Amino acid sequence: MDVKYQKKLAADILKCGENRVWIDDTMLNEVIEAITREDVKKLINSDVIKKKPIKGNSRARYRHNAKQRKKGRRKGPGKRKGHKNARTPSKETWMKNIRAIRRELKHLRDEGHIEKSVYREFYRKAKGGTFEDRADLVLHLKMEGQLDENYELGD
Repeated sequence: MDVKYQKKLAADILKCGENRVWIDDTMLNEVIEAITREDVKKLINSDVIKKKPIKGNSRARYRHNAKQRKKGRRKGPGKRKGHKNARTPSKETWMKNIRAIRRELKHLRDEGHIEKSVYREFYRKAKGGTFEDRADLVLHLKMEGQLDENYELGD
């Protein structure tokens, strides 16, 4: 039983593709007898021929994976493209680090915890890469006796 012509007519009437046209299997004889556009329109009105909804892609998997990535999962070696420096350039890392160290030094100087000369000396040392991070800077200052032993790092 060939209903190709009816499907084509229905697709044209419903303004969709032929793949989205649904025909009721139990009423196939009626559909085959429908030759004109008017016959097909009647079948559409009586719900023998319907237009299927557009299929969409579910975003559930994407959302789940995004949550996992936020937690730090799914970032193993198999997911990486580009070497370490391409993913986070060493210059960016350096800038982030040196700015934090310099901010800490300025804070210590402005609060009166260290002298201006000590600030200058440690500023130059920071530029030379002596300190790994803020905590290391404070540790060095304490070891050289330039900072009070009770000083705590703030955020």
